This record gives sequence, C-alpha cells and structure tokens, in this order.
Amino acid sequence: MEHVAVNPWAALAYLIAGVCFVLALRGLSSPVSSQRGNRFGMIGMAIAVVTTLLTHAPTIEVLVVGQTPEIDYWAVFSRLDPVAFGEILLAIGIGAAIGITTARRIAMTAMPQLVAAFHSLVGMAAVLVACAAYLNPAAFGIVDAAGQILTVSRIEMGLGVAIGAITFSGSVIAFAKLNGNMGGAPIMLPARHVLNLGVLVGILVLIAYFTQDQSPWVFWTVTVLSFVIGFLLIIPIGGADMPVVVSMLNSYSGWAAAAMGFTLHNTAMIITGALVGSSGAILSYIMCRAMNRSFISVIAGGFGAEAASSGDAAKIDRPWKRGSAEDAAFLMSQAEQVIIVPGYGMAVAQAQHALREMGDKLKEHGVRVKYAIHPVAGRMPGHMNVLLAEANVPYDEVFELEDINSEFAQTDVAFVIGANDVTNPAAKTDKTSPIYGMPVLDVEKAKTVLFVKRSMGGVGYAGVDNDVFYMDNTMMLLADAKKMVEEIVKSLD
Repeated sequence: MEHVAVNPWAALAYLIAGVCFVLALRGLSSPVSSQRGNRFGMIGMAIAVVTTLLTHAPTIEVLVVGQTPEIDYWAVFSRLDPVAFGEILLAIGIGAAIGITTARRIAMTAMPQLVAAFHSLVGMAAVLVACAAYLNPAAFGIVDAAGQILTVSRIEMGLGVAIGAITFSGSVIAFAKLNGNMGGAPIMLPARHVLNLGVLVGILVLIAYFTQDQSPWVFWTVTVLSFVIGFLLIIPIGGADMPVVVSMLNSYSGWAAAAMGFTLHNTAMIITGALVGSSGAILSYIMCRAMNRSFISVIAGGFGAEAASSGDAAKIDRPWKRGSAEDAAFLMSQAEQVIIVPGYGMAVAQAQHALREMGDKLKEHGVRVKYAIHPVAGRMPGHMNVLLAEANVPYDEVFELEDINSEFAQTDVAFVIGANDVTNPAAKTDKTSPIYGMPVLDVEKAKTVLFVKRSMGGVGYAGVDNDVFYMDNTMMLLADAKKMVEEIVKSLD
C-alpha cells in the first residue's frame, strides 16, 4: 500500500475534536452540565467535519502544456474539483436541513423513536462505506501491489458491514416497536436461539473466510445475513427491555463507525466510534443492573414473553378506590412530603409542565416535593430526566431510585403519573412475573398512593397488571394525565 503522509495539523485538529467529544460525554452525565456537553459535542463534530473536508477535498488533475525557445514542457497540477465538492456541500446541506427540521418538530414523547432512527442511519452509513470500499478499494488505499484488498482491511470491512447492518435492521425494529407500528409484546420465533446462533456463527466464519477469499459472494452474503440477524435479534425482545435495546444499538453504531474509521484512515471516526461504542456498552450494563438482568438474557429475548394474563380476571373482580382531582389536591396540600413518580404516561400526555406547576403550588403550601426517577422509566435511558428538565424542574428535586427508595416509607403521598412496570411490587414477589427481579420504586410503602392512569383496563409496556392499584392506601385518578394534573392545580389555588 502506498504510504500516506499524515498532516500534523489534521492530526492536531482530530485530537482537539476527540477531546471535545470526551468533554461532551462528561457533560451529558448530568442534567446540570448537559447543555455544555452538547455544545462541546457540536464543536468537536464541526472541527472533525471541516478538517476532513479540507484534507480530503476532491481534486482533479490538470495538464499544462507549454513551450519555450529551448524546450517543450508539460506539467500536471491538482486542483479542487468544484462539481464533486459542490455535491458534498449539497449533501451536507440537505442532511443539516433534515436534522434541524426533525429536531424542531419532534415531540419529546417521540425522542426514543428518533434516537432509534438515528442509530439506523449510522448503521446504514457504515454499510455504504464498507460497500464503497469493497467495490473500489484502490480509491481507499487498501490494496497491495497485486491489487488485492489488504487482509487487515478485509477484517475491518467485514466487521464494519456486519455491525452496521445489524445496527440498521435492529434499529428499524426498535423504531417500529417504540412508534407503535409493532406491538411491544415479544414475537417468539420457533427455535429462535438455534437460528440466531447459527446465523451469527455463519457471519463470523464468512468474515474469517473473507480474509482468504475476497470473492463477491462472500462479502454480499455477510451483508445480507447481518441485516437478517439484526431483525431476528430485536423482534423477540419485549417492550420492557426497550431502554436496554436503545443503549445497546447506540453501542453498535459506535463500533460500526470505528471500524469504518480504520478503513477510511480517519482518526476522528475511530475516536468518536470508540467513545460512542464504549459509552453505549457501559450504559447497557448499567441499565441491565437497574433491572437485575444480564445483558445476555436481554439479547436472548423473551423478557415479557409470558405476558401476565393472571391480572386480567383480577382487574374485574378486585375492588379499588377512585378519587377526584379535589381529593388529590386536599391530600397533597396536607402532606409534609410528596414524592412524584413520572412514567411514560406522563410523556404521552405531555404533562411535565403541568406537573412542575403542581409541584410549585404544593411548595407554596409548605409541602416538600421530590421526584423519583427509575433508570428504565419511559422508553429510553434518561427519558424522564429530559422531560423534567424541559419543564424546568429543579435538578436538586430529582432523585434516582437508589437515592430515594428508602424515603417512601416516611412519605405522606406518592403521586404516580403514568408509571406502571417500575412501581409494580410483583417484581419483588412473583417469580412467574416477566419483570421479576427488577428493582422497582416502593411507592406502596407511602401512607397514600395517588395513581394517575387513563383507565383500569390498561397495563404497562411489559403487559403486567399492578397490585398497587388495588391496595387499601391507593386512590386511582382515572383521566388523561395532563388534564388530571391541571385540575389538581386549579383545586390547589
């Protein structure tokens, strides 16, 4: 392979971009510093894109012919190809316009779907780069003197296209589940574990064979099988595991980008991909710990496979108490402490602003207000934190499960708004429940539980009924979450 000189200024720029990405991840670890983290990420990406455009600008060769009295001469010069460069800028402009428009119009409730869609784009980009490198390896500088693709480049290419294709197809299924185009219940294929294992082993064997034989059938078979296994891996995963799936696909997209960074000899892609891949893997591990699950068991699918049906008859026969907004306002205004537990129902109703107003009213009555966040509340990691931050809820009032769970026993009112699975005590007692073993918020220990949901007929995303509905200290507030909270605010005036 022809040696390519490294531009020291480009290397320095990529290093600065990498530092910005590290600072971005650091900033995004806390709601307080999240805006600063986003700015660092934007700056780092801008530096990486501009540096790549300057160092890899498309050029064309221009032949200059001249004559002097003594000799005839000719020379070849390289200059910027305005057509190709214009096409690149046009593509950047179209992508930026789509991104800005989507970000401005997307509702916060649809953020999980948006993240899944973005992951699919990263995966497909990795597939397209790998295909381009395979079809024209000389342009990527990955061929030897005999015109064969370098062995190390074949490994990078095979892994990149495999991870990218899995990310794309898996993200498409995750998007469909989160967006409601597919049901949240797992789809169990016959002998799925044997099938998945067989396809994965086949992909690895073919990638190994690709290092010896670069025939088209090998590369394209790896590509097709990788798309297929992405579908097969995500289809049997139930809705309760979607937060882990989102973070896992985030990790996959990072590793795909890193693999393609080696193929393109692009330091920024390698750094960015490694950061995204490792942070996504760590987040997946944290989410699995939060649910008392192993990562392998999540990927194997089946969480929620036996969606509880025992609760269906119980919902008809068991007595429960219904309350009104006035009842809720009176109980909370007389309390010393109220812990608010938001869930996906709050997100769907877009009740976060009304909820913050309710919290402000309670504080005017001398009530201590706290918010309890379960790590997997909503449908992506940090979903509830983002919604509360959007509503300007003070950060010091928001607590994670491990920091606040012990306080429910000393709390007057637990106000649960749209959270089901993360407050379900069946996770602690019922070994047959699909959510058994998942740490949950102990809302039932509060003196009074006010539970906001649309109707008694619905169940959580995992398909499990909640015993809290029928407890003596629970009052059900059946209504749209936003309307109910707004009525409570009026009653607090």
